[in-house]
Amino acid sequence: MLNKAILMGRLTRDPELRYTPNGNVPVVTFTVAIDRRYSGGNSGERQTDFINVVAWRKQAEFVSQWFNKGSMIIVTGSIQTRNWQDKNGNNRTSVEVVADDVQFGETKRSREANAGYQGGYDNGYQGGYPNAYAAPQQASRPAPSFDMPAGNSDFSEISDDDGEVPF
Repeated sequence: MLNKAILMGRLTRDPELRYTPNGNVPVVTFTVAIDRRYSGGNSGERQTDFINVVAWRKQAEFVSQWFNKGSMIIVTGSIQTRNWQDKNGNNRTSVEVVADDVQFGETKRSREANAGYQGGYDNGYQGGYPNAYAAPQQASRPAPSFDMPAGNSDFSEISDDDGEVPF
């Protein structure tokens, strides 16, 4: 049997970092908006799917620290369903992706070129997760830069003396 999900899309809101009731295991929830082609027409119209994602421990801390609303994200994980009761006692089912790996979906330069693109995916959806986690914690920092530094660098151009391939 195989249960593997690979998603690439934009966060619809800032990730919500929380901790388990005993307070020592971080968990983050977020929603990824993913466009898909509309299958009922020739106009190339697109529909958007909103996929709930949950990440635990180090992945949770990573997401809450470096991602925010509008960030392009790549998530690899598995699909799971959870049964729970809402505050009125109704039985509910949630479908979500449990993240095994999370990566940046765009470079820092691309994020800056988009001038803080916030996405157009706020459909009023506010989650849908039961009160199984403690209150959210605030953690917001700018994303790290992985671009090569300009100027002083330990790297230098290799001169091509004879143009021959070295092997």
